Amino acid sequence: MLETYKKVVLENYANFNGRARRKEYWMFFLANVIISIVLGIVDGIAGLTFGPSKTGILGLIYNMAVLIPSIAVAVRRMHDVGKSGWFVLIPVYNLILACTEGEKGPNEYGADPKNQLEEINQIGQE
Repeated sequence: MLETYKKVVLENYANFNGRARRKEYWMFFLANVIISIVLGIVDGIAGLTFGPSKTGILGLIYNMAVLIPSIAVAVRRMHDVGKSGWFVLIPVYNLILACTEGEKGPNEYGADPKNQLEEINQIGQE
């Protein structure tokens, strides 16, 4: 899980090109939920909240830091199922697509992330 999170956050911070497998997307989502819960608890215990909704300062900073990587991995996930990144803006359909297996083989957004050896298999078939 940490390796997937590191790959998405550090290596692909603002990469909106290419494709992201379901595992990459959902592990990133899971890591964000766990980190947000922990930061919420820390904010509550340390009294680092403000406003009537008791918004936590650490949680707010973290959410702002992962906003762009969250959008980027969601766009890459849409690319994996052969859709434009704009489909992220349709919440219910976005959830369905995020759970759908990606297209097999390369598509207009890049190579299949599940089968990195596909290009080798194409040699001599043209």
